[in-house]
Amino acid sequence: MPGNPVITVPGGKTRVLLHTCCAPCSGAIIETLVKNGIRPAVFFSNSNITPFEEYDKRRAEVYRYAEVFGLEVIDDDYDHAGWRCATRGLEREPERGARCLQCFRYRLVRAARYASTHGYHVLTTALASSRWKDLAQVDEAGSYACSLFPNVIWWGQNWRKGGLQQRRGEIIREQNFYNQTFCGCEFSRVNDLSTLSLTPSR
Repeated sequence: MPGNPVITVPGGKTRVLLHTCCAPCSGAIIETLVKNGIRPAVFFSNSNITPFEEYDKRRAEVYRYAEVFGLEVIDDDYDHAGWRCATRGLEREPERGARCLQCFRYRLVRAARYASTHGYHVLTTALASSRWKDLAQVDEAGSYACSLFPNVIWWGQNWRKGGLQQRRGEIIREQNFYNQTFCGCEFSRVNDLSTLSLTPSR
């Protein structure tokens, strides 16, 4: 049935950590997982987002939607300065370029580390639901992150397929989500980078 595909967790595992970037991207994923008897913990780790007020808006929407299903949300530490250091030298890269890959790695390594130390067997991410993201980059970053923690399996699911892209839009409207217009980092919304300070912010 479109929007309600049958989902199987890799390796028959049961404890899944879902890295989420925002409620709009994770809404259909969460609904589908729960309908398939999978109750993920939701890991909000997005130190790329700035300003903090923007981060806070997105985080609040994730909490609001997770409450509908009674799911736990883990709020990772916000460290934009650390993220800036990790992506230093890539500020002028285009969207879907090398900066985005490094950004995904930074966030998914943090997620994989948390999964490894808190008994989650499988990691997947809502980044793979957005048509604005390069799925190959998301998969490469997730595979890399989980390679550092051998007790965590990377679940490189394409969360756009099986009617989920359509369902994503429906949930955004049903829930009246705050739906952002840029990925989160300052580089994704600034056209003239000559006006932007390249000193890591705090």
